[in-house]
Amino acid sequence: MGTTSTIPPATRAAVILPWERPTPHDEFRAAEARLEEAVGLTASIGLVIVRQAVLVLRARRPATLFGSGQVEQLAEMVRQDDVKVMVVDARLSPAQQRNLEKALNCKVLDRTGLILDIFGARAATREGVLQVELAHLEYQRSRLVRLWTHLERQRGGFGFLGGPGETQIEADRRMIGERIVRLRKDLEQVRRTRGLHRSARKKVPFPVVALVGYTNAGKSTLFNALTGSAVHAQDQLFATLDPTMRGLKLPSGRRVILSDTVGFISDLPTELIAAFRATLEEVAEADIILHVRDVAHPDSSAQRTDVINVLGSMARDGMLDENWPERTIEVLNKADLIGGVEAVPRHEGTVAISAITGEGLPNLLSALDEYMTASMKLAHVRLDISDGAALAWLYEHGEVLERLDQETGISLEVRLFEQDRARFEQAHPGCLRVA
Repeated sequence: MGTTSTIPPATRAAVILPWERPTPHDEFRAAEARLEEAVGLTASIGLVIVRQAVLVLRARRPATLFGSGQVEQLAEMVRQDDVKVMVVDARLSPAQQRNLEKALNCKVLDRTGLILDIFGARAATREGVLQVELAHLEYQRSRLVRLWTHLERQRGGFGFLGGPGETQIEADRRMIGERIVRLRKDLEQVRRTRGLHRSARKKVPFPVVALVGYTNAGKSTLFNALTGSAVHAQDQLFATLDPTMRGLKLPSGRRVILSDTVGFISDLPTELIAAFRATLEEVAEADIILHVRDVAHPDSSAQRTDVINVLGSMARDGMLDENWPERTIEVLNKADLIGGVEAVPRHEGTVAISAITGEGLPNLLSALDEYMTASMKLAHVRLDISDGAALAWLYEHGEVLERLDQETGISLEVRLFEQDRARFEQAHPGCLRVA
């Protein structure tokens, strides 16, 4: 059971959004935005989208989700457009998925299966790969009856009581169960070693700034604009799944490490929440979080809420410290689409930019400098004249505000980050006093 995509590329697909709300103008706009996201997800695994539509549900049907007339409408769409995969942007039960496939005579993929395909094709970290495979297996286990219909000639059990393929289904359910047990053990081992990784990251000599935000908000484009890198960035959902880190020099001369992370998404399948959060390790260790928002998107506020809810749940589970909002800057990106930076409504703690045109980037770098200064603490340091290595270290890792050279030694006032102050005190006990 691998974790790569189960859908061959260049396959003709239709994307359908079941919509249960009334559709005045504002609600329909929200439906259209949700459909656009589903289309982006579908396109990201190489499917060719030949039809997309919003179907209003009067009531959820247990057998097929859609009403009988809507199922006939979808079947006609499949025949006319030669659709091979029908993507339904909702969670389908195994029975609904099986019944729809029989009625439409094509493969049906629900939102969970679609996102599993994307994560399976792109997960890169050890924990992410294990979590995605675990999610795949748990998802597949509930759908074994559908997956093994090619074994209908087999009879399981004793006498004539066994159903078609029952023996094979039970054998595969057992194999999947054993693999799930092994994966959970592997994940537990990964979690035990996570502390070692964190301590290693804390030895990095520069503060870490993590980019987070809803998928397709422009994080990778901003990353490239700030660092001059060529990280994969395109108009595609989940274009980045592997965290990437680069050095960045601020206007003050300070150096930080900028980290690009996976994009967030609404209604993330429960099977993938753990896998998704495993990709956010760099956020947990970041000194500053840049929350990048697509300010031109019609659902920008809802997307902001989705991101904040995930970060909040990480804080409740102990993966993120409780004061993360205090070290977060909201970056209102894509200002060029709504008339420029001056046209973007802002409040305290936000910076409007356009990563594409570069407008507002100097203000963002200045805001980073200000946050860095605010998070540093003033300390008095007394060094021997001969201790040039310690002096050089302070200049490299801190901000020296005042220096007094005397025959008996060197006195300095220097701003330092908490972790750097602790590191200096450990290496030079008795030389440092917090102001």
